[in-house]
Amino acid sequence: MSILLSSKSRVVTQGLGSVGKFHLKGCRDYGTQMVAAVRPGKGGTSWEGVPIYDTVSDAVKHAGADVSVIYVPPPGAADAIMEASEAGIALIVCITEGIPAADMVKVQRYLEGRPSRLIGPNCPGIITPGQAKVGIMPGYIHKAGRVGVISKSGTLTYECVHQLTQLGVGQSSCIGIGGDPIIGTGFIDLLRLFNDDPDTDAVCMLGEIGGAAEIDAAAWIKANMKKPVAAFIAGKTAPAGKRMGHAGAIISGGKGTAAEKIAALEAAGLKVAPSPADIGSTLVAAMKG
Repeated sequence: MSILLSSKSRVVTQGLGSVGKFHLKGCRDYGTQMVAAVRPGKGGTSWEGVPIYDTVSDAVKHAGADVSVIYVPPPGAADAIMEASEAGIALIVCITEGIPAADMVKVQRYLEGRPSRLIGPNCPGIITPGQAKVGIMPGYIHKAGRVGVISKSGTLTYECVHQLTQLGVGQSSCIGIGGDPIIGTGFIDLLRLFNDDPDTDAVCMLGEIGGAAEIDAAAWIKANMKKPVAAFIAGKTAPAGKRMGHAGAIISGGKGTAAEKIAALEAAGLKVAPSPADIGSTLVAAMKG
């Protein structure tokens, strides 16, 4: 699915610390057009041939950037997202973990009505195998194909993709949406895109405890999805009231349990993997069935 990211995408890196440099190089080595970086005060210089600008607007104007990937530390990450949108960036991918929820409330309101799409925060990014990747995922485990992957968890994304690749099943696009309580693009947004994408035949959806996103997605799938969807929900043994890994992975008020979500998905007709080791085989079974 090249709707979000393709070989033609031109990417600017916001946050050029050691992490940003490491992953800029990794994305470029994969074949992504990493056309610019932003580091205030360093405009006019470069890093390993990549021009550095003081602002995202300059990166858009002079390098033609249309995608941004953000590694800015939590205190400044929300401002970085809004700066990218203000500059006209169409796809903003925020890797940063630990952004205060109050800051993301402001970002959510700021992005309303704007043409920018936010992936994340607290996510591994997005990859269209064989074309481009933006983020921190290991490119070598991916294989170009026709299965879409949507996940709250980076680690589960890698596990799912590795299993699919080992089974000879390639991926059209893999997107980590992030595990924070407030994110940009959610399950339903991407299910809709995959449903309409002629290059995707099936979808694997990976969720976890906390919130109701998976339950809402189950209802949408039952009413609208024309392609097979397999799922996995992490956190079956998680105790109520204790955050498990992601900031949004917490059972609150008895809601958002794994059992509740699995029941909703199965009621919608989805095949749900019983364990992480069965994600790939469950997706293959859903495609056959």
